[in-house]
Amino acid sequence: MNTDDTDKKKQMEITRTKMGLTIPFQPIGIIHSPYTSLEDMPIQPAGAEGVQGMVEIFPEFVEGLTDLEGFSHIYLLYHLHRSEGFKLTVIPFMDTQPHGVFATRAPRRPNPIGLSVVRLVRREHHILYIENVDMLDGTPLLDIKPYVPEFDDHPAERFGWLEGVKGKIKPTRSDDRFI
Repeated sequence: MNTDDTDKKKQMEITRTKMGLTIPFQPIGIIHSPYTSLEDMPIQPAGAEGVQGMVEIFPEFVEGLTDLEGFSHIYLLYHLHRSEGFKLTVIPFMDTQPHGVFATRAPRRPNPIGLSVVRLVRREHHILYIENVDMLDGTPLLDIKPYVPEFDDHPAERFGWLEGVKGKIKPTRSDDRFI
């Protein structure tokens, strides 16, 4: 982590302390995938079509899976555990120009939380078999939510800086810029 990152992190800690805010999370499971290295991974589930993985839910949370198998797709919220530090301006995958981190899906963020919609193939007790996996093997899972098209499908009117790269997302793989 460079000096700018360290200074920003210290300032954030001071601000949180003044506000009395801490937000504790505990993993509810572990995501298993074929990806063991941050390089050459799909950058989004759309680029991971058909890639299989599984989610191992910890025993104390298994009851919370009741009725989940009725959904074809689920959201996985997870901790980007291999992401270190952050910058508020980044050069994201698929571009050569800097953008604000909140206008990207770059993994180095002030709160390293990932979000993916995956296909739920089946559930076997505490194991969820999933497809369209774009996470690193061993990723800590924070939460699961069902994908419900009536709630979640919002046709976009604008794609920001990504409008120029339509159709290029699927073949794009990660490189070393966020390692």
